[in-house]
Amino acid sequence: MALGRARDLLLSRQQPGGWWQGELETNVTMEAEDLLLREFLGIRTEVETEPTARWIRSKQRADGAWATFHGGPGDLSTTIEAYAALRLAGDPPEAEHMCRAREFVLAQGGIERSRVFTRLWLALFGEWPWHRLPAIPPEVVLLPSWFPLNVYDFACWARQTIVPLSVVRSLRPVRPLGFSLGELRTGLVAEPAGTAAAPSGKGRWMHRLDAVLRGYERRPVGPVRRNALRRAAEWIVARQESDGSWGGIQPPWVYSLIALHLLGYPLSHPVLRSGLAGLERFTVREETPEGPVRRLEACQSPVWDTALAMVALADAGLPADHPALTTAAGWLLEEEIRVPGDWSVRRPRLAPGGWAFEFDNDGYPDTDDTAEVLLALRRTGAGPAVRPAMERGIGWLVGMQSADGGWAAFDADNTRALARDLPFCDFGEVIDPPSADVTAHVVEALCAEGLANSIPVRRGVAWLLRHQEADGSWFGRWGANHVYGTGAAVPALIAAGVRPDDPAIVRAVCWLHRRQNADGGWGEDMRSYRDPAWRGRGESTASQTAWALLALHAARSDDSASIRRGLDWLVRTQRPDGGWDEPHYTGTGFPGDFYINYHLYRLVFPLSALGRLLRDREGSVHPPNGSANGAVGSVDVPGGSVDGAVERVGAPGESS
Repeated sequence: MALGRARDLLLSRQQPGGWWQGELETNVTMEAEDLLLREFLGIRTEVETEPTARWIRSKQRADGAWATFHGGPGDLSTTIEAYAALRLAGDPPEAEHMCRAREFVLAQGGIERSRVFTRLWLALFGEWPWHRLPAIPPEVVLLPSWFPLNVYDFACWARQTIVPLSVVRSLRPVRPLGFSLGELRTGLVAEPAGTAAAPSGKGRWMHRLDAVLRGYERRPVGPVRRNALRRAAEWIVARQESDGSWGGIQPPWVYSLIALHLLGYPLSHPVLRSGLAGLERFTVREETPEGPVRRLEACQSPVWDTALAMVALADAGLPADHPALTTAAGWLLEEEIRVPGDWSVRRPRLAPGGWAFEFDNDGYPDTDDTAEVLLALRRTGAGPAVRPAMERGIGWLVGMQSADGGWAAFDADNTRALARDLPFCDFGEVIDPPSADVTAHVVEALCAEGLANSIPVRRGVAWLLRHQEADGSWFGRWGANHVYGTGAAVPALIAAGVRPDDPAIVRAVCWLHRRQNADGGWGEDMRSYRDPAWRGRGESTASQTAWALLALHAARSDDSASIRRGLDWLVRTQRPDGGWDEPHYTGTGFPGDFYINYHLYRLVFPLSALGRLLRDREGSVHPPNGSANGAVGSVDVPGGSVDGAVERVGAPGESS
C-alpha cells in the first residue's frame, strides 16, 4: 500500500514533456535581494513587492530573526537583508516585528558584524562605505589559468560571482534607498571583512595583500583597468545561458545584471532583457490565508529530479519500457551537453558529454548529475538510441577524475585552498574539491556500467576508504550531512566489490545503527556542518531515513529490527496521498552557510528505499543498478596509481 501510493503520486507529478521538477526552497535572502536588485535598477513595483514582503514576514522567527534553514538559529546577515527589504516594502521601523528584528541584529553586533556580501548590498545604497570592503580588482580576469588566484582557481559558482562583483566593486555605485538603516548600527568598530573566517597566518597574509590591492584600487593603471573591465564584460556575456541566467543560480545572475548595467548596458539590451525575464521562471507564486506570496528559487533541478524519479520508479517495480520511463529518458537525452564549458580549462582534451542540474546550463555540466542520469538511463533498457549518450557520459566522467582519485561536482583538481583565505570569501565554499557523496555516485554509476575493476573506479574506492571519518561515517558535501555521505558511500563501495563484512562497511553500518532515532527514523540537523555534536542527530525525516535504509540494504545489514523500525517509520508517517511532510532542509548549497529543501527528496528517496527493501522481502534480490560486470561500449580509461587500501577490493561476488 505505502509503495503503491508513493509510486502513483510520483507518476502524477511527471510533466507532459517527461521531466520532474520539485521546488528548491532556501531562505529569504533570495527574496530580499530580489527587491534590492529591482530597487537598484529602478524597476521595483508593488506587483512584486507586496507578495514578496508577505513571504518574508511569514518566515520570521519568534525572536525576530530569520534563519537559513527550518528550525535553525537566527542568522545576522539574513536578518539584516530581510529587514532592509521590509523597509523597502514600507514596513515602519517601529512596527512590532521590525522592533524584534532590530533587537536581534543589535544583540548580534549589528551591521558591523555582517558578512561581506550583505555589506556589498548595503554599499550599493550608501549604507556601507565601499572603501571598507575587500578589494576585488577586475584585473583578476586577465590572469592566466596557471597563475595563483586566477578565476579558474575558484569553483564555478564562485568565479561567476567574483567576475561581476569585481566590476561592481571597482565602479563603486551608490543609489538612493529612500531611508537609512542607521538603527541597525551598534557603533562598534567593524571587524575587517573575513577576519573571523581566516585567522591563520596565511589568512593574515591575505589581508595584507588585500590592503595592497585596495591601494591599487585608489590609483589603478588606466589602460589596464579599461581592458580589464572590457574583458570582464565579455567574460560575463559569454556565459549567459539561453534562459537568461548565469550558471542557473541566483548569486552570479543578480551581480551580472548589476555589473553589465553599470558598464552601460541599458535595461532594453537583449542580454539584460533576457536576464530579467528569466527570473520569472524561477519565481514561485502561491495563495495563502494571509494573501498571495511570491518567492524565488535560488536554482532549479529538473535533470537531477528526473533522474532520481526514474531510479525510484524502477526500484518500485516499473518495467523498463513503461511510458513514464521512456518519455523521461527521451527528455534526458535532449538535455545532454555536447559543448565544452569552463571545466575544459583543466581538461582541454576531454570530449564533452554529460548533464547539468538545470534546464539550461550548457556551460556547467556536473559529474553528480551525469552519474545519476547514467544510473537512470540504464533502468530504461539502454536501447540503441541511449547507448551513445551513455558512453559519452562515461568517458566524460572518467576524464573528470581529480588527481587524488576523487570526483568533484563541476571541475577537476579545483583544490587551491588559498582562495578560501581571501577576505571577501567569508560566505560559502569557494572551491570545488572532491567529495565523498559525488565520488560515491560516480563510482556507483561506473560500476553499473561494468567498470568495477577499472583503474579509475579502484582509485575512487581508495579515495572513499581514505576519507572515511573515524566514527565510520562520510562527510556529505551536497546533502545533510554524514547521513547523506554515508548513504551514498556504502552502496558505491558494495557495488565496487567491497564485502559487507569489510571493516569500513561494518563501521559505517554500526554508525547508522547508533544514529537511529527512538522513533525509528534518521535525521541530521544542518548545524552538524559547524558543530560535530550534531553529526547524525536531528528530527527524523523521510529523505534521511531513506538514505540510511538504502545504505543498510546495500550492506545486507543483519540487524533486521533496525531496518524494520525504519520501514515502519516511513509507513507510519506517510500522508494519505502517498507523500511525506518534510519541512526540514536536507540539501546543501554551501556547508555551514546555505541550505536547500528539495521538495522532491521527500518522495523519491523513500520510494527507492521501500522498493528495494520490499523487493528483497519478496525474494527477488538483484543489484538495483544492474550487474557490475555488464558490458559497455568502447570507453577510454586512463591509467593512474592505486592506493594500497583498495587491494582488499575484489570484483563483486569474489572474496577479498
